[in-house]
Amino acid sequence: MSQPVQLVVMITTLPGRGSEQAAAFERLAPIVRAEPGCLQYDLHRVSGEPDRFVLIERWESEAALAAHDATPHMVEADAASPAFRAGPAEVVRLVAEPVA
Repeated sequence: MSQPVQLVVMITTLPGRGSEQAAAFERLAPIVRAEPGCLQYDLHRVSGEPDRFVLIERWESEAALAAHDATPHMVEADAASPAFRAGPAEVVRLVAEPVA
């Protein structure tokens, strides 16, 4: 059995464009959460920084994450995000076991 995949994605928008990121996420989140293998997909704004966000993702497996990345709605979202993002998102992959 494969291990769940956990990602922390740091997103920074262009100055004053955080509301566009939030709106894009609100449209996308229900679709992503309904995908097979999606365990968590939550966006959080960084406190006191309206143009910075952290996306927490958990996927049942590498295969589920790979399928998610290839969906038409994600391909479209990735193509649209440079209009309001300051640069590429930073993706941090966590190890399966927490540190004791």
